[in-house]
Amino acid sequence: MHVALLNPFIVAAGEVLNTELGVRASRGSLTLNREAHVSDDISVLISIVGDIWGVAIISLSFETAKLIVSQMLGEKVPEFNELAQSGIGELGNVITGRATTKLSEAGFDADISVPTMIVGKGSRISTFDMDRLIVPLETEYGIVTLSLALREEKNNAKVGVQLAL
Repeated sequence: MHVALLNPFIVAAGEVLNTELGVRASRGSLTLNREAHVSDDISVLISIVGDIWGVAIISLSFETAKLIVSQMLGEKVPEFNELAQSGIGELGNVITGRATTKLSEAGFDADISVPTMIVGKGSRISTFDMDRLIVPLETEYGIVTLSLALREEKNNAKVGVQLAL
């Protein structure tokens, strides 16, 4: 994976968390993994297609999600109900949408799917032969983890997959 594909997602996540929640996110240690992703309490999956293809997975705990949605709504959200699910899905959508806008500004054509949410810890999500860069973002509400499995496509042929960070 090339840094030009990854940085837009990391920057977008920080911007959205700051804009929507008024919090600063600090990046934890980056890791690279090829094994199946094991879901946290909540995982939002958004596919990316075009010059860039793959998946962005945004994962967090129920407690972190409830605190984030409470801040978004300006009122306490005591349980992870449909309203909370909608809020977290939209947060993932905005982060990924902003990242693909940044990719577009860098000359890449990329579109995103509607968010898919997995609720419940322990599901295994395979990205097959694609490495995933795992980026924990630490906030005052808890950790929001980005898992990015992305490839660049040129004329339908894979371009080198190399971690540049």
